Amino acid sequence: MLNLKFNCLPLLSLPLLMQSMPAFSEEPDDLFQTFSLASYYSKGDYAESTDTEILYVPLSYAINYGKFGVQLSVPHLQVSGVGNVLVNVGGVHRAVAGTQREKSSGIGDSVLSMTYQMEPVSAAALFVDLRLDVKLPSADENRGLGTGETDYSVQLDLSKNAGSSVLFATFGYSFRGKSNIYPGLMDSEFIQFGMARPLSQRWNIGVFYDFRAQASVFSSEIHELAPYFSWQFSRNWTFTGMTSWGFTDASANVTALGQLSYRW
Repeated sequence: MLNLKFNCLPLLSLPLLMQSMPAFSEEPDDLFQTFSLASYYSKGDYAESTDTEILYVPLSYAINYGKFGVQLSVPHLQVSGVGNVLVNVGGVHRAVAGTQREKSSGIGDSVLSMTYQMEPVSAAALFVDLRLDVKLPSADENRGLGTGETDYSVQLDLSKNAGSSVLFATFGYSFRGKSNIYPGLMDSEFIQFGMARPLSQRWNIGVFYDFRAQASVFSSEIHELAPYFSWQFSRNWTFTGMTSWGFTDASANVTALGQLSYRW
């Protein structure tokens, strides 16, 4: 089974923390731990009069035992713009709007994720994962790094082998805390469809389509196409690269992601 763990940020529309198909055999009840360091860069106007640049660098620790998994991600975040774009949301308006371009950096919102892999009823059945994400308000909302509220996301991950490829889909819903600084936040749904394929024992490629309903009354829905590759260059080390193309004003014009993971 392909084990893709998508820790999706609605603004970024990218799986920042993925566990790719292992190139080496594993026992299903073994205990596995993973440290990951990623770097994501984006630049776009998001339907504003000036560009916003985002540098998002999350450090993550995950532990998986059998069918259960827990992951904590703590990012460093740098945002340069007028303060009308938020990670995890997209285009917003502040209660006190700014017109001058500013640069803010610091700890971003942390994300705690819990997953459970259900037992397939047959060899031909879909693989089903349940996931709960809790966004913890560790970012400074006054500096435009977060909303200052706790958010929750629930999702259902489906995957199925199709020859040497794997088809996968995600259906989820995000519940957002209400903010006095950033009015207009909304609960919203998200959907992903994609395919992954191994090129060799160590190389995998894939692509997925990402839809996210508007997360604020000031933003639009997101439609993006994201290709990626994964290279497991040793038993323990994996590198993943990704970009995306957006089809609405809610997406960035330029995106790039690199992630290095150590698994043992």
